[in-house]
Amino acid sequence: MIGELGRVTGTVGPGLVGEVIVRVRGGAEAFLAYPAEPGARLERGTVVMVVEYQPPRTVYVTAAYDGG
Repeated sequence: MIGELGRVTGTVGPGLVGEVIVRVRGGAEAFLAYPAEPGARLERGTVVMVVEYQPPRTVYVTAAYDGG
């Protein structure tokens, strides 16, 4: 899971439990998501990278691209 790319489907941010879709095992699955950097906010549609995985369905993510 670590290093996999996904897309935010429910805003990830402080005080929020977000959601991301990640392609795994030949399909796509939804995971509960939290920001890897404290205070970060990732809006719907943002491409993210999984930096930590806590089974069974929780991931910590960061933006995959800095937009620059």
